[in-house]
Amino acid sequence: MKHQWKLYITLAVGLISLVLQFIFHLPLAAQVLITVAGSIMAVSMIIEMVQTIRSGRYGVDALAIMAIVATMLVGQYWASWMILVMLTGGDSLEDYAASQAGKELKTLLENSPQIAHKVAANGTLVDVKVDDLAINDQVVVKPGGVVPVDGVILEGSSSFDESTLTGESVPVEKTVDDQLMSGSINGNASITMRVQKVAADSQYQAIVHLVQTSEAQPAKFVRMADRYAVPFTIISLIIAGTAWIISGDPVRFAEVLVVASPCPLILAAPVALVAGMSRMSKNNIVVKSGTALEKLALAKTFAFDKTGTLTRNQLQISTITPVEGVDKHELQLLAASAEQESGHIIARSLVAGTEHSELIEMSDLREVTGEGIEAQVQGKLIKVGKLNFVDPSVPPFKLDKTGVFVSINGHYAGSITFEDTIREESAQTVTRLREQGINHIMMLTGDHEKVARAVADRVGVDDVKFDCLPEQKIQYIKGVAKDLHPVVMVGDGVNDAPSLSAADVGIAMGATGATAASESADAVILVDDLSRVNRAVDISKRTMKIARNDVLTGIVILVVLMLIAAFGFIPALFGAILQEVVDTTTILLALLAKIEPKKDRIIREQSEQLTKHALS
Repeated sequence: MKHQWKLYITLAVGLISLVLQFIFHLPLAAQVLITVAGSIMAVSMIIEMVQTIRSGRYGVDALAIMAIVATMLVGQYWASWMILVMLTGGDSLEDYAASQAGKELKTLLENSPQIAHKVAANGTLVDVKVDDLAINDQVVVKPGGVVPVDGVILEGSSSFDESTLTGESVPVEKTVDDQLMSGSINGNASITMRVQKVAADSQYQAIVHLVQTSEAQPAKFVRMADRYAVPFTIISLIIAGTAWIISGDPVRFAEVLVVASPCPLILAAPVALVAGMSRMSKNNIVVKSGTALEKLALAKTFAFDKTGTLTRNQLQISTITPVEGVDKHELQLLAASAEQESGHIIARSLVAGTEHSELIEMSDLREVTGEGIEAQVQGKLIKVGKLNFVDPSVPPFKLDKTGVFVSINGHYAGSITFEDTIREESAQTVTRLREQGINHIMMLTGDHEKVARAVADRVGVDDVKFDCLPEQKIQYIKGVAKDLHPVVMVGDGVNDAPSLSAADVGIAMGATGATAASESADAVILVDDLSRVNRAVDISKRTMKIARNDVLTGIVILVVLMLIAAFGFIPALFGAILQEVVDTTTILLALLAKIEPKKDRIIREQSEQLTKHALS
C-alpha cells in the first residue's frame, strides 16, 4: 500500500472515530475501529521495518511502531492514532517529493530510434518500427536522422555525430563498408545501410542495459534521520523502562514512548528535503529524491564528462595554417564564403567564426558528398574539404585536430582546424567546487588523450581518464576509494547514462533535450549552465544543515518531555498533543530550507540575466 493511501485511511479512521465517540457517544466503537485499523497499519509497517533491518539498516520508524503498539495495549487509542498520522504523513511527504521531481522528466527511451525507413523489395521506402527490422534488411538514413540499429554503410558517405554515444566531440566521416552505431545522428547526406544487429542487441540498447544493471546495484547509504535512530531509541527505551520499573505502572511506559515518538526524525528531514528540492527547482535544477540531495551535501568526489559538459560540443576555429604567400584572414574569409550555404557542422562552425558582414557572395556551389564543396568566390575557384579533393597533387598528411583543407584555383592554400568550445564557466565551476570542500575532481571522456588533457589543463582538473567506453566509466567510478565517497557524476550524453546511474549522485545536463542521461540521473540541470552544479551543492549543504539542527533541537525537546513523562506529569493523550506541537515547530524550522538567502538570490538573478543574454 502506498504511503499516501495509508495517510488517507488513517485520517478517515480518525474522522469516523471522532463521530462515533463525540456525536454518537460510542467510545468503545471508536476504540475498536482505531485499534483494528492501527493494528493493520502497524503490521504493514513492521513488515517494512523487518525488510529495512535485513538490508543492514535501522530506520527511525521502529520507535514509532513501539509507541503505537504500547499505546494500543494500554487503551490509549487516540494517542496511537496521532502517532499514525505523524508516521504516515512523514512517509507521504517523501513520496510526494519524489513524484514531483519525476513529473519534470521524460521516459528513458525517448531518444531511442522508433521508426526506420526500410527499403522494400520493389525499391520503395516503407516506414517500419525499429523493433521489426531483421538482420540484412536495407535501411535509408536521411540527413539529420538517427541511425536506428547497428549496421554497415552500403551506399553513400556522410558525417555522423556520435558524441552522445562515444564522447567524441567532432563528427566522424563514414563511407561504404564503415560501421554505424544506433543512436548516432546523420549529417547532411542520405546513406543506405545494411542491418547487422536487431534493435534489442544494438549499441543504444546495450547502454540502456548498462543503466538498468547499475540501478539494480545501488550503493548503500544511511540517511541522516536513520543515523540518529539507534542512539535515540536506546535512550527512549532506557527512560521508559526505568519509569515503568520505578512506578510499577505499564501506562507510564506508554506515556514516555508517546512523547518519545521520533517526530523530528521522521518529519524534519522530509520537510527540509522537500523545501530544499523546491528551492532547487527555482534554480532550474530538478532533484528526484531527498536521498540524492542528502548525498550531494556530503559529496567528496566529482567526476565530469568532457563533451557537452565541460565543453559545449560546439566547434570553434583553432588554427589557420596558410601556405607562404596566402594571408590567414584571406584563407579563412574565402573558405567561409564558399561554405556559407553548406549545412555541414564544420562549415557552420567556420562561418560562425567569421565576421558575417565580411562574407563574400559566392556562386556555382557544388557539394561532393563525403569529400567537400567547391564554389566561385571573387572569380576564384575555392575548394574546401579533404586534401585529395582540394588538390590531389599534394602528398597526403594528417592534421592533429579535426579540420579541412583549402585550395584556390586548384592549388593547395592551407588548412583550418577546429576544437570543441570549452564552457566559459567550467574553470570557475571546478575552482568553486574546491572552495566548497570537494578536493577530488575527475574527468572521464571517450575522447583521445591529447584532446582530453588539453581541456583538463584549461579547466583545472588533474585526474583525467581518456578513451573511456561506458562500462569503463562505471569501473572508474566504482574504483574511487571508500573515503572519497559519495561520488557525483556530471554528464549529458547517452554514453554517460550508465555512469550517472552507477555514481552515488548522477547530475545530467538536460538543457539540450531529454536523453537517457536525464532519465538515469538523480538530478537534472534544465539550463545550459554548468555553474548550477555549485548552486546545487550550496543548496544541498544548507538544506542538510537546517535539517540537522532541526533534528537535534527536536531531540533535546523530546528528551526533556520524556523525563517529565517518566514522573507521570504527561498523560498519553496530552503527550500526543504535545507531540503535535513539536511536529509543528519541526515543520516550521524545516521550511527555512525553502527560503533563499539574499546573497544567493542576487547571484541567481544575475546568472539568469546572463543566461537570457547568452540565448538572445
